Amino acid sequence: MDAIGFYYPDDYGPYLGTRVPQFTATSGIKRLLKPLVNRIVNSNSQKVPPLAPGRMLELGCASGSYLHQMAEQGWQVQGIEYSEKAAQAAAQLGYQVHAGPLETAPNPDEPFDLIVGWMVLEHLHDPLGCLKKLREWAKPGAWLVLSIPNAGSLEFRLFKDKWYALQLPTHFHHFTPATLEKVLSVSGWKLEKIYHQRTLSNLIASMGYVLRDKGYVKLGKKFIDFPERGGWIMYVLYPLAWLFSVFGQTGRMTVWARVKS
Repeated sequence: MDAIGFYYPDDYGPYLGTRVPQFTATSGIKRLLKPLVNRIVNSNSQKVPPLAPGRMLELGCASGSYLHQMAEQGWQVQGIEYSEKAAQAAAQLGYQVHAGPLETAPNPDEPFDLIVGWMVLEHLHDPLGCLKKLREWAKPGAWLVLSIPNAGSLEFRLFKDKWYALQLPTHFHHFTPATLEKVLSVSGWKLEKIYHQRTLSNLIASMGYVLRDKGYVKLGKKFIDFPERGGWIMYVLYPLAWLFSVFGQTGRMTVWARVKS
């Protein structure tokens, strides 16, 4: 692991948040209610095209919860995960996971129908090279689905160096819809659709940095922690988040791209 690994400890939030819990009566109830809740409050954070199950690769699969979700829907899943411990947790679920960066991952035995990466592209040292490699691993007509921060949003213009999604030094690159389309195009992908996620997490956390710098340290920290601990407040804010998304002004976006013919 290189020096940047210091900023991705074993207790890094996405690693812990993607663990697949043991089944309990409570989790079973939540599992039944989750599809209904997702229909009503759909953030578009992991929205994928309506495809028949095939072969899927998740870049940055963390501890494997999304791999597990898609496998239960009939997909043959594989993952790539930088953290050895998180990759091990995903592999223990029975899934094939490469522990290490995409650059060191071996070529797959067969190409993929769907490749996804949730808040991963901005972490990569060489996003263009990685997108080209993923293109080589994709079937003709395959889909690429990515979620990333939106540097073209009102949030970034408003908060600038206090924008929560900057997250230095773990975020190396940021994209607007226009720059992302260019990067995808030169790497062999055609941008098909952008979904502006219905969430105000970045905005609220950015307000936390402003409050902290003005001396309101405890209150600021509560705001900064909101993306990880928002809970039921997320649902209260959903109507406003939906409105922001209509105008393309939330701080996160999910993009669909397809292999260029």
